[in-house]
Amino acid sequence: MTEARYTRSLYLKALGSLGVFLFACICMFVLTEKAFAHGYVESPGSRAYLCKLGQNSDCGAVVYEPQSLEAPKGFPAAGPADGKIASAGGIFPKLDEQSSSRWTKVNMTAGQKTFTWTLTAPHATSSWKYYITKPDWNPNAPLTRDSFDLTPFHSVNYGGVQPPYTYTDTLNVPARTGYHVILAVWEIADTANAFYNVIDVNFGGSNPVDNQAPTAPGSLSYSNVTSTTATLSWSASTDNVGVTGYRIYRGTTQIGSVSGAVLSYTATGLSPATAYTFQVKAIDAAGNLSAGSNTVSLTTGTAAPDTQAPSAPGNLHVMGTPTASSVQLMWNAATDNVGVIGYKVYRGANLVATLSGATTSYTVTGLSANTTYSFTVKAIDAAGNESAASNSVSATTASASSAQPWAAGVAYEVGDLVSYNGSTYECRQAHTSLTGWEPNVVPALWLLK
Repeated sequence: MTEARYTRSLYLKALGSLGVFLFACICMFVLTEKAFAHGYVESPGSRAYLCKLGQNSDCGAVVYEPQSLEAPKGFPAAGPADGKIASAGGIFPKLDEQSSSRWTKVNMTAGQKTFTWTLTAPHATSSWKYYITKPDWNPNAPLTRDSFDLTPFHSVNYGGVQPPYTYTDTLNVPARTGYHVILAVWEIADTANAFYNVIDVNFGGSNPVDNQAPTAPGSLSYSNVTSTTATLSWSASTDNVGVTGYRIYRGTTQIGSVSGAVLSYTATGLSPATAYTFQVKAIDAAGNLSAGSNTVSLTTGTAAPDTQAPSAPGNLHVMGTPTASSVQLMWNAATDNVGVIGYKVYRGANLVATLSGATTSYTVTGLSANTTYSFTVKAIDAAGNESAASNSVSATTASASSAQPWAAGVAYEVGDLVSYNGSTYECRQAHTSLTGWEPNVVPALWLLK
């Protein structure tokens, strides 16, 4: 009897330890997901962005992080689970509360519409995809794959290019009646993840469609002009529903945007002794854009010798899981009084790459298996000033893989490893391979290691 009690006690302790371990893993996963997040749909306002603006209530912590809705890519074959699509897998569970009256809706009409993403950290991008709920979907049930027409009504192959901080798509929105949800998906090229934003829209119905643009911003003026910067200020626009943001233009090119509560912007990256014109436009949640403000013209000052180094790149971290020979790095952009023109990536004390100033990620290759490396990044400007080093990050490469080259006509079992285009994949579902089922295009069958 004593031995049985002792055995039972050990069993319960083991279960308790396992529970603590699993809880820690879950917390680590959630914190990691939230730490490295990068973009949201600003117009028409996504559910998360309207939470940030206060137009949606009782949203939880997403009000601070509308850019953080990151989950595995590959929707609909992969991606967030049914019932957790709006929260990108449950990161912010309040977003998954679904009913016909729970969320503020953006008025919408069918036809050509412009959708705008605000990217806080642009990634190399493989695609942008947009889905809409079926005509007979149930708005009072959790969002599932069955809620949506799983053929995207608009898709953009972006070819691995890094987009600008403000990215727009012009879509042909399908005809619908009443309340519907649009799912916008931004798929990243150099990681296994994507960003998921839902947009609650109203096609006619009891609420009239908002076709009224805000008034033009007034009294645009400038101050604090240097050789490379100028501060712009304006008076607020008004709107029949509400102004959600302002877009700033240099000539005819949009150079930035701010929220509807902000009435100033500092234009940077200007050239010394150069004339510029600026204008500001207001936008509302329905995507209606105002007329332009008054135009202001200014000339930047003469440049003084640049002796100021850029700030150190921030938040250097490892993206995804290191392979046996490579590690993916990413960092936050540095700032400079004139402009950052490049980044230097170091492995220990050795320089391994020099990149352009628009690049904030890099895959270090040619590494040895099962080896720990440390990395730092420094920023440089046109005058040759070099920043202090970023934080140091360590990563251990995977053990040497026993993966065989992927081939068509082969029967694969769960757990089999294959190599394809320099990457290693693990079989997720037993199958016989076919041409067109290469691992990089069928995430439901293969997991990138």
